[in-house]
Amino acid sequence: PQLAVELYCCTPSTHSGPGLRGGSTVSACPPVRMCRDRGSATVEKLEDFINNINSVLESLYIEIKKGVTEDDGRPIYALVNLATTSISKMATDFAENELDLFRKALELIIDSETGFASSTNILNLVDQLKGKKMRKKEAEHVLQKFVQSKWLIEKEGEFTLHGRAILEMEQYIRETYPDAVKVCNICHGLLIQGQSCETCGIRMHLPCVAKYFQSSPEPRCPHCNDYWPHEIPEVFNPEKEREAGVSKSSKKSLRSRQH
Repeated sequence: PQLAVELYCCTPSTHSGPGLRGGSTVSACPPVRMCRDRGSATVEKLEDFINNINSVLESLYIEIKKGVTEDDGRPIYALVNLATTSISKMATDFAENELDLFRKALELIIDSETGFASSTNILNLVDQLKGKKMRKKEAEHVLQKFVQSKWLIEKEGEFTLHGRAILEMEQYIRETYPDAVKVCNICHGLLIQGQSCETCGIRMHLPCVAKYFQSSPEPRCPHCNDYWPHEIPEVFNPEKEREAGVSKSSKKSLRSRQH
């Protein structure tokens, strides 16, 4: 059994080009999976390890940021560029019209009540893209590239932001969409998808909902104290995950001995 962490890497690049964030120069690269034996690595040791790395990276204006997935609360880490000068541009592996498609999708996601944008609504905007013209079939392929690069998540024909994108782009989103941005009432982090109070309208991430109401027989809004009408979600539990991993490993070992 191992303690595994996926690090979504947005590293400094010498390549420059048009992008979404005027304050950073980054390029996309695949996630790096870091593993250590569970027996010798704890979450606390991992945090210390990352803090030590960040103390070195600080002078380079990059940082390993920690977040959690909005749907089930799994921890994720991303190497994020902190440069904020207006001269630098975000450099990616995408063409100008592809980046503009991402902007359009992002705007729809931010403006939506659910934090999702349908593929139909995104594809209907291809005629408005900057740069080279793009057909809807090409746009569908580009959306899948965003999914593969961990910028978007697709669920049943709808798209939302991946946790990697939220970590990397939170500052950009807050600055670009100040009137539309949503914030979690518990952790005060950027909220794309979650639950909201039907009385006062405050919003909470699903993992925050699960933690806040975990011992409440009758959940009530932390702001107005009205009844919370939504189902309390089940989210990632590292202890259960560890037990399941150990059990799975034991069964596999038993089968190997039997054969």
